[in-house]
Amino acid sequence: MNVRVKLEVLHRETPDYISPDLWPTNSPDLNPVDYQIWAVMHLRGVYQRKIHTIDELKQRLIEVWCGLEQLTVDMAVDQWRKRLRACVCAKGGHFKHSL
Repeated sequence: MNVRVKLEVLHRETPDYISPDLWPTNSPDLNPVDYQIWAVMHLRGVYQRKIHTIDELKQRLIEVWCGLEQLTVDMAVDQWRKRLRACVCAKGGHFKHSL
């Protein structure tokens, strides 16, 4: 399946789909992983004990990630969509006042 067909399926089957041409460049204001998911993971104990190796860090991250509820991820994505729409409406300008 080529990219064009995949995009057509996404548009048809996913009402809230936001096409890549509307994605902002690497904006921290629009990154739910950094500001929501990572905060939850931190609270859930990623760093409760001292980490000695990269492998130990990876394992701890996987354990905490697997323990996240789907609702937590869904809420982060919903917040991202809200911010993305506000950013698109503001044409990349300031939009925090509209959230």
